Amino acid sequence: MNKTYPFLNLKQANLPYEDELKQAAIGVIDSGWYLHGKHTDALEQEIASLCQAKHCIAVSNGLDALRLILRAYIEMGKLKTGDKVIVPGNTFVASVLAISDNGLVPILCDPSTTTMNLDSNEVERLIDNEVKAVMPVHLYGTPCWDDKLVQQAHEHGLLVIEDNAQAIGALAATEGLNGTRVTGGLGHAAGISFYPTKNLGALGDAGAVVTSDDELAKTVRALASYGSDRRYHNIYCGLNCRIDEIQAAMLRVKLRHLDEENARRDAIAQVYNETISNPRIVTPNRFDGMRQVWHQYVIRVVEGSRDEMRKQLEEHGVMTDIHYATPPHMQPCYSDLKHGPLPVTEQLAGEVISLPIAPPITENDAREIARIINAI
Repeated sequence: MNKTYPFLNLKQANLPYEDELKQAAIGVIDSGWYLHGKHTDALEQEIASLCQAKHCIAVSNGLDALRLILRAYIEMGKLKTGDKVIVPGNTFVASVLAISDNGLVPILCDPSTTTMNLDSNEVERLIDNEVKAVMPVHLYGTPCWDDKLVQQAHEHGLLVIEDNAQAIGALAATEGLNGTRVTGGLGHAAGISFYPTKNLGALGDAGAVVTSDDELAKTVRALASYGSDRRYHNIYCGLNCRIDEIQAAMLRVKLRHLDEENARRDAIAQVYNETISNPRIVTPNRFDGMRQVWHQYVIRVVEGSRDEMRKQLEEHGVMTDIHYATPPHMQPCYSDLKHGPLPVTEQLAGEVISLPIAPPITENDAREIARIINAI
């Protein structure tokens, strides 16, 4: 029987850390302290340090992280209902949901086919007096950042809110607004997801807000805990978006291994790039001067049928996925969203295939998968 190559196996992904995770969970259970405990405090310090930022507020998930940032800016008077936020058209729907949920207007921007990330030239075309923020999404683990985005932020007074759900530990090629190249610390604030499938994944839902803005951090922290700045004193009509101690403890264990996991993925991505030669396939670019962390390894089928290619791969035991087959503007919930033409977004949605790169896939597996792709 031919070997199969799973797209993702979370049990196997967590197997190397199983003993550490179990001991951490037992420690939390035995402590009797399940919210706002020592693991949450420590995780916040560790993530802030990783992103070279002043503050981290651990929260319930990545969507809530982005929602809280935008809500905080509204409470601070830096955004108001009806303001526009530029966001890539080919992102996961959560990026857009965070904007519309706060009464702001998503302005969908076509990505670059070179990076599959936000195209700063398209951003420039879309900026008008109602655009107050831009949300670069570090899609698939490739930093979405360049000097033109920095220039736009300064010239137009734009808030820059990173969607860092897929790129924790990545490095941009150029410095951000705060002098660092680390994703999560490039803009004014960043939302992080610790969904279990991420390079740094919890054993449930979890997320974080990262910023070097003292006022924003204070506002987000209050909003995430019922709008209270102290017990039984609610200054905002807030939310309940807290992380729990179990997830914080799990993440602290796995954070110790993040560099190793990112390096493992990078090695597999390099094997794919060097060995896939099927003329119908465009492999993702590797960029000099930056560190990509390969949350997904996404190829494009530019000749023939993407779906037929997936079917053939499955017949050879290679499981794949699509990120993302239906872009936000084509989702039923956004049927009334006004937007301009998005030809690149729609083109990519019909071409992309995510190949296995997460555990248990090895470099040898990647060579065999490339051989299968080349023979199809």
